[in-house]
Amino acid sequence: MLRFDNVTHQFGNGKVALQDVTFQIAPSDFLFLVGPSGAGKTTILRLLLREFSPTKGKIFLKDKELSDIKKSKIPNLRRRIGAAFQDFKLLEDRTVFENISLGLHIWGKREKEIKEAVGRILDLVSLEREADLFPAQLSGGEVQRAVIARALISGPEILFADEPTGNLDPETAWQIVSLLKEINKNGTTVMVATHNADIVNSLKDRVIRLEKGRMVSDSKAGKYRKTATSSQSPATSKKRKKKK
Repeated sequence: MLRFDNVTHQFGNGKVALQDVTFQIAPSDFLFLVGPSGAGKTTILRLLLREFSPTKGKIFLKDKELSDIKKSKIPNLRRRIGAAFQDFKLLEDRTVFENISLGLHIWGKREKEIKEAVGRILDLVSLEREADLFPAQLSGGEVQRAVIARALISGPEILFADEPTGNLDPETAWQIVSLLKEINKNGTTVMVATHNADIVNSLKDRVIRLEKGRMVSDSKAGKYRKTATSSQSPATSKKRKKKK
């Protein structure tokens, strides 16, 4: 369904965000993208949304190379890839209902269709009672549910959730992950970029690990492993023990 073939992306300032990254994702897959900040996880999302194209390599979605898509067709691509952004991007002067329905209005859907579609999504994410509230009136978990709902309103084939449990307490974080798993069971491919080691290690789903723009592992039942530089070497450990 989704394929990255030796994808490299270098920004204009010379920074290499991704280097020779290759992986495939099957329909209805669920996986985690892990790695330190700056490893390239968000760059993958931006490439999927065609904010820019790879410097080298190719990205395919159902055998269609993304770089070949005309600019006028990029909005259609973005309906197929739902993005739950780390910084939310909710409009503070719009209610939950209005934030979720905005895309449908832009696409020219009728009011009856919009009301029915948003109602179904609100039910899925358990925000029926919060439909008329503004983002500032929501809890952290409710904001994240609203972001996921907005990403789902177009009926995407892929949902990319960028740090969906960041700044949430453990119980709420698990509720969000349970929601993502439910969405996946309904047939949507789900990619979760995260630093939450407890959730990754508990679920034992597929894990793609990135470090400094390179893909260093792809495990079917993976764990959130520390980098070699972040773990103590035996020599360092002995020195610290002597100082005590």
